[in-house]
Amino acid sequence: MIKTILFDVDGVLLSEEHYFDASALTVWELLHSNNYLALAPEKFKTDYSEAEIKKIRDTVFGTNDEVLKLMKSRGLNANWDMIYLSFGHQLIHLLSQIKENEYNKINSWLQEPITREVLLEIGRVLQTYSVNLDFNLFVSDFEHSTETKQELFNYLNQLASVQLGITTEIFSGIGALWSVCEHVCQEWYVGDENVEKSTGRPSVQLGKKGFLANETTLAGQAEIEALFSFLKESGVKIGIGTGRPELETIQPFHHLNWLKHFDINHIVTADDVLKAEKGLSDRRSLSKPDPFTYIMGLKGRETSVGDCLSTSLPIANGEEVLVVGDSLADLLAARKLGCQFAAVLTGLSGKDARSDFEKYEADYIFDNVLDIKNLIVRK
Repeated sequence: MIKTILFDVDGVLLSEEHYFDASALTVWELLHSNNYLALAPEKFKTDYSEAEIKKIRDTVFGTNDEVLKLMKSRGLNANWDMIYLSFGHQLIHLLSQIKENEYNKINSWLQEPITREVLLEIGRVLQTYSVNLDFNLFVSDFEHSTETKQELFNYLNQLASVQLGITTEIFSGIGALWSVCEHVCQEWYVGDENVEKSTGRPSVQLGKKGFLANETTLAGQAEIEALFSFLKESGVKIGIGTGRPELETIQPFHHLNWLKHFDINHIVTADDVLKAEKGLSDRRSLSKPDPFTYIMGLKGRETSVGDCLSTSLPIANGEEVLVVGDSLADLLAARKLGCQFAAVLTGLSGKDARSDFEKYEADYIFDNVLDIKNLIVRK
């Protein structure tokens, strides 16, 4: 009998589309804006139309989101990680075009943290050459690799070695460049009004309205609320384990009238994960497919990071816990946790994801989150 259900948010309850839009806009800004590489400042602005955003996303991630789908298939779940991987790959490609003349500078850049100031310096050098972006290279460079999740970051180091002839570990882990990517993305997603609240830092580029007030539910708002009510009335505890930051989880849930159904102690977000990571000596990633998010969601945010990390896996009575997600990263986290997993086909790949979930033997595969009701028998 299922006694606890932990829901992912993006691709399960709320649409990921605006996150992917913000991710594409972030990569675009890092490459073109005067605040970063400044390769083509005339192509950058802060108020793109929906049609312009679609064109940028098609350019950066492919017309059918091939780049995003490849990253998702390798267990990469956080948009910040996807941005970092995409931009890092393009940066290596750009540097490969000037390596014959600028090898020493490139080597210097790749041995120290890549901050925004370093990006500005790199941009000033790139602007003296005729360099070209090529987003089509991502799939061809990564599709034959076997790396997943965090190892994909390390693969950037391998690409730097092959394409630049430079040995570096600069792309491993969560460092300065990753933080730059995260902050730009937050500017796009939460807008000027909420950036400092979200990140603790002011905007670098003002003028962004954000997507936060324009969330799309993946089933009827009232129907999802009715599901939450049904589960609670059936004696099932519910929680959240999401890669979204707290602001982008709590605020929409409040607006949608869903928050009242949850104990805030069991809503675990990216902020909780980042806080835990900062306390680690090796600063390794604890985001999905690491089960940390769901372990804390199960035990509660008041549980110490140490207690969560020392939890014996697989957990006892795992058959009583169900994780509901839309991605391979969710499935792998559930497997490590030792609980059941229900896949919903409302994520990036839609119904095409069924074959992957069947391959990895998901316990359940549903068209949408409302089908979870069929698993529960009222007490």
